[in-house]
Amino acid sequence: MTELLAVRNLAAGYGGPPVVTGVTFEVGEGERIGVLGPNGGGKSTLFRALLGELRVARGSVRVPPRLGLVPQTERSRLDYPVTALDVALMGTLSRVPWWRPLGRRDRSFGLDALGRVGLRDLAKEQFGELSGGQRQRVLVARALVQDAPVLLLDEPFSGVDQPSADLLERLLDELGDEGRGVLIATHDLEQARRWDRVLCLNRRQIAFGPPAETLTRSVLEQTYGAEIVPLPAGEGGVAAVLPPHHHDHA
Repeated sequence: MTELLAVRNLAAGYGGPPVVTGVTFEVGEGERIGVLGPNGGGKSTLFRALLGELRVARGSVRVPPRLGLVPQTERSRLDYPVTALDVALMGTLSRVPWWRPLGRRDRSFGLDALGRVGLRDLAKEQFGELSGGQRQRVLVARALVQDAPVLLLDEPFSGVDQPSADLLERLLDELGDEGRGVLIATHDLEQARRWDRVLCLNRRQIAFGPPAETLTRSVLEQTYGAEIVPLPAGEGGVAAVLPPHHHDHA
């Protein structure tokens, strides 16, 4: 398996004490990796360090020339007069000089990306007037336009409707089949069980590996602490129930 991204003993923060420490993992070609952790546990900090937005206090980070980011839609400005296609085409800024006018090929690439997320027919609609799930899918289209080998998705299922969640899950499978690496910050343990590997964080790395080996009761308790209610699932397994605010996409 070709290695697309590698992190070794990473510590990163915002100028003071590190927010997250001891992070070591890699992303292989075609891998979908869930990043689990409580709010404030370091998931977004890790993504910002990978993007080069934060100084690495210790350790090393090796990333490809381009990373695609899908931020949480709740953090998007909704008052700008831009269409869904305009937002998708913002993904060209990673490879096209800002002063160069976008051509027909660029627009076709943007429309194709919107088509992959089921929104080609809404290309001319105002971004701020779309539903939460539709806005999240537009942000995924923007990341696709970046044409990056690794995509970072920051809680992409939070606040989206079920049809959008189902479409996003299918798209993640397709991206893996294409050979792209995908990191998905999430609170959904059942989703994470279906992905290739899981990285558990709570201001430090708790565990990294295949879901069947990693999502044990001990790891989940260290990851979520008092926020998690572990229940027996038979044959020694664990069914973990999180508080309602971790399931607002359902």
